[in-house]
Amino acid sequence: MLLSVIVPCYNEELVVRESYRRLTDVLRQTNMDYELIFINDGSKDQTFSILKELSQSDTAVKIINFARNFGHQCAVTAGINNCKGDLAVIIDSDLQDPPEVILDMLDIQKREEANVVYGVRKKRDGETWFKLITAKYFYRTLNKLSEVHFPVDTGDFRMIDRNIIDLFNSLHEKNKYIRGLISWMGYKQVPCYYDRKERFAGETHYPLKKMLKFALTGLLGFSKKPLKLASALGIVFVTLSILCAIVLLIIKLCNPEFVIGLGNIALLISFIGGLQFITIGIIGEYLANMFDEAKDRPEYIIKNKVNF
Repeated sequence: MLLSVIVPCYNEELVVRESYRRLTDVLRQTNMDYELIFINDGSKDQTFSILKELSQSDTAVKIINFARNFGHQCAVTAGINNCKGDLAVIIDSDLQDPPEVILDMLDIQKREEANVVYGVRKKRDGETWFKLITAKYFYRTLNKLSEVHFPVDTGDFRMIDRNIIDLFNSLHEKNKYIRGLISWMGYKQVPCYYDRKERFAGETHYPLKKMLKFALTGLLGFSKKPLKLASALGIVFVTLSILCAIVLLIIKLCNPEFVIGLGNIALLISFIGGLQFITIGIIGEYLANMFDEAKDRPEYIIKNKVNF
């Protein structure tokens, strides 16, 4: 049995050697054949040079080198598309998800005969209160809006079997929310609880802007409720506008000296106008996703591969 470990990397020169060392120590304990697939996602530092050096001394190290930065989800996708394992583990190179948990995942997968073993974070060291709160409520909000149930407090750190790998590779959508897609597939999926650590070195590559974009991808990819909400809000405010007009007409008939202030009218128009822009924006995001799919451009471009 072959175990593939998929490791996306972007500007990780400070951590990639330690990541390789710890992953290798863990994989040797499994007594399984393995391949370590590092995806260099257009790094601008020495990440690729270090990976090439590691690959020269260890043929189990395979490298997919992107032509530019395409993003974390594209890097994970490339790893799944190119892995040969009967089982595959997706893990980031920053060591926040401890490689040693892979041994627990293997035990759970074998015991439960699971198709997916997903990591659930009991504790998140080194995270800001803002990140903790937003992550907590994002998954819960997504579950309320989505037709598919997503495990909460999870990331992409998980083990998947060949059934899931082959099914994933048969999907052709471009803007992927990978943890959502894997949940959507069904099969037997079980949790593995662990404590998440601080980054080994360096800084996070997921600033607020990227987090918001990622959250939006997950929301639009698995829920039509924002569109239904926009329609419902439209109906509510049209109804309120009619009621307000009736009330003002009655007041005017009862008191001919009553003057409807321009300020009130301007405020009402601004409010309804803002609501319309929000609604158009929601529709625009769905259309933008459709536009990306229609162009049918590749999700990523591989500059070269090493040890494949």
